[in-house]
Amino acid sequence: MYAVAVRTPSRRGLALALCLWAVGSLAAAQASPTPVGSGAVPRVLTQAALQSPKALQAATLAVTRAGQRLVAVGERGTVLWSDNAGQSWQQAQVPVQVTLTAVRFVNDRTGWAVGHLGVILKTEDAGQTWALQLDGVQAAQAVATAARTSTDERVLRAAQRFAEEGPDKPFFDVDFSDTQNGLAVGAYNLAFATVDGGKTWTPALDRLPNAKSLHLYGVRYVGSNVFVAGEQGLLLKSADAGATFTALTSPYKGSFFGLLAARSGTLLAYGLRGNALRSADQGAHWDAVQTGVPVSISAAVELDGGALALLSQTGDLLLSRDDGRSVSKIAPPGGPLPASGAAAADGQLVLASLRGLRRQKAP
Repeated sequence: MYAVAVRTPSRRGLALALCLWAVGSLAAAQASPTPVGSGAVPRVLTQAALQSPKALQAATLAVTRAGQRLVAVGERGTVLWSDNAGQSWQQAQVPVQVTLTAVRFVNDRTGWAVGHLGVILKTEDAGQTWALQLDGVQAAQAVATAARTSTDERVLRAAQRFAEEGPDKPFFDVDFSDTQNGLAVGAYNLAFATVDGGKTWTPALDRLPNAKSLHLYGVRYVGSNVFVAGEQGLLLKSADAGATFTALTSPYKGSFFGLLAARSGTLLAYGLRGNALRSADQGAHWDAVQTGVPVSISAAVELDGGALALLSQTGDLLLSRDDGRSVSKIAPPGGPLPASGAAAADGQLVLASLRGLRRQKAP
């Protein structure tokens, strides 16, 4: 079984962190028993996700829109898609059995999903079939190769750690500015970039001012700017499409679990203990948003009408109709703990949770 890191990556709140630890352990239990760092490829990276009716009730960690279609990802390589606003779902063809943590589309058909064991997948048919572009074995090799020409001690230490620990690190988020340029981020400063639609993925660890190798939970493109959010109030910005990054001043030092980039250009960073920050000037200044909830914000989504919805880890639904300046509680806690949300084509919200997908009336 693969070793579990001492600092468990806390994906979108304590409840979801425990879920990811559990499903990650399940995936590791199915993998090759060869020790980490041996060079062996875990079986879950070479075996396709099982096609089963039970997949419709699997734990799902992310859901998004691809045109009118909804696409959701979750444990054991499960990907589901729906063409009727989430009223029914079909299972996609996926080449791996690892837990998938995030999914993003740049148009109606082209999208990427990321997850455990350094996996990056791509689809070009709106989520029905997926191809493996990167895994943790390849990622560790790429980091080692890049380090050979580096004199940066941090890069060299990261390369050594990758080599010793093997393909155990998860990606937590991914985003693209177009069909070619993207960035995937994850645990312990894991970051890979592409400029050719994922045909090649290049280590980007040395671009990020993250000396403590904090976990990176969210990434979003806003024009030519790229923003990354993570542990201990970490907020990073690139003004050159991801070539270089600088640290932003953050008024909150707890973990951020995600970023929402609204169509207006407003950014919301959300995370622990109900904390949310808003920036209307591309990250130069951040203002606290009074959410009124003491628990972690686990997801945020922009509705078709422009309202911004935040979801707490206990199921609170918070809504902003003033571009994130203020929020009000629309629905009290209830139902399975939400990990992600998407606005369906019929105006309803579709929520991904540890007990599968459900529809909820949008405010």
